[in-house]
Amino acid sequence: MRQQLILLGKSQYDESIAPNYRNSACGPTTIHVILKFLNESTPSINELYKLLGGTKIGLFKWRLIHNLRQLLPTWDIRTCSLKEALQEIDAGRPVAMRFDRYFSLQWRDKKSTFAYHWVPLIGYEIKNDELWLIFHDNGGPQRDSQIRQALYKDNEKVLSFVKLAPY
Repeated sequence: MRQQLILLGKSQYDESIAPNYRNSACGPTTIHVILKFLNESTPSINELYKLLGGTKIGLFKWRLIHNLRQLLPTWDIRTCSLKEALQEIDAGRPVAMRFDRYFSLQWRDKKSTFAYHWVPLIGYEIKNDELWLIFHDNGGPQRDSQIRQALYKDNEKVLSFVKLAPY
């Protein structure tokens, strides 16, 4: 079984993003891509970096939720479970997904796909009774965003999800 949204990703290293933001712009880039998909007018990634409270070490989940609620007061923006995240995908809405070895105190977990990174979760697939998450990786220096997959069981201890849905 496979479910995947058709979403146009963007690299956090795009020329339009301030050079001093690029290394830590994955959170604002993720939110920008999701809002564009939902046909919502959205500030630029540079503006979102400031509005959401981006820092050189990334964007804290609590800060993203708090500041995004200020920006979109009529939306349901909150942490959600894996089950809710998959239901959002089924409903046609991407989810902000964070890999975080550090603040989840899993710094020794070398299996996770990323140590710390926000990405738009755009789908999932069940292969051989295992759940694979499908996401845009937000690119890299000299590389556009691309669709990737990660095995949930290798990442479950470091993953969290943020739902963004209009009421």
